[in-house]
Amino acid sequence: MSLLETNFRPVVAPSALDIPSCSRVVPAWYAPAKRTIDVTVAAAGLLTTAPILAAAMVAIMVVTGDGPLFRQERVGAGGQRFMMWKLRTMVRNAHALRQQICHLNEVDGPVFKVRRDPRLHRLGRFLRRTSIDELPNFVNVLLGDMSIVGPRPPLPEEVASYDRRAMRRLSVKPGVTCLWQISGRSELTFDQWMDLDATYIEAWNPLTDLLIIARTIPAVIRGVGAH
Repeated sequence: MSLLETNFRPVVAPSALDIPSCSRVVPAWYAPAKRTIDVTVAAAGLLTTAPILAAAMVAIMVVTGDGPLFRQERVGAGGQRFMMWKLRTMVRNAHALRQQICHLNEVDGPVFKVRRDPRLHRLGRFLRRTSIDELPNFVNVLLGDMSIVGPRPPLPEEVASYDRRAMRRLSVKPGVTCLWQISGRSELTFDQWMDLDATYIEAWNPLTDLLIIARTIPAVIRGVGAH
């Protein structure tokens, strides 16, 4: 039995994406400060949640008889694609089954969200409700693909439907948490989501990152919009 399931397509160079550049000029120390926060929080997060992560992996294997780890191609800063790590919350071939349940989509815009997605395995809803499925994202932060705070990384097919406003999300590194994550997540409209990402891109600094990180813990406990 393999520990890993992957929704893998060869990672190819991104097509010429019209990604609006951010005209904002930030102090030179912002970038190294952000990276320091990223590495510190990701390393601490992996260490402190290791027992939870290990227990979840074992539970997934027991319940599903399948591998607990899942890699999926996402789009990061500058349109570069990378493989994002998560705990597997769905049955095998869930991506291929999406066409059969398109009519169940509960959100607007080029995204797909279903509150009671029939593709979730028995533990899937709990893992998503508690955001435990996203703990392996810390590995992507340490690898430099993601930041702790930033717009959530989209799927390639979502980016293909982006307008110029939404494309601006790709001007910064994607994150594990963001303003959308602490403001209601899937309870918000796509336009509200894009507004929050735009607000972050225009105003972020190391202090706001720390404040968003601090607000993420109670937001995860409440679980509003997590599905």
